Amino acid sequence: MKPIYTAVATSIGRDGRSFTDDGVLDLTLARPAALGGDGQGTNPEQLFAAGYSACFASAMQLVAKRMGVDASEASVTAEVTLNALDGGRFGLSVVLRAELPEELHNEKGQELLEATHQVCPYSNATRGNIEVEIVVE
Repeated sequence: MKPIYTAVATSIGRDGRSFTDDGVLDLTLARPAALGGDGQGTNPEQLFAAGYSACFASAMQLVAKRMGVDASEASVTAEVTLNALDGGRFGLSVVLRAELPEELHNEKGQELLEATHQVCPYSNATRGNIEVEIVVE
């Protein structure tokens, strides 16, 4: 493995603060109302959803370029669900909703998404660990 870039962030509690070493990101963290919190901040699931959707969208642009197709108008929405597991443990599941241009609502679009899922660092990090479903919108 050859390092390309390292991001550094520090978080203090689930109801606290998360910030990056360069000061670009500085967020208040709060439990969502669905988990008994006041919802007056972001939460780890939202941050994971933002990161995964951004990473997948970026990887899709790279793969589209390699395939010679135009996916510049494509977008990706990540739905990250916190799940209760046996023994008091917790896990995540993800649905990636890719909104593709009309001309990619076919086999080529499916090929693009499957190839992107192989290239995306988040997909590679989570493969075999969490359920990820990819849906074309």
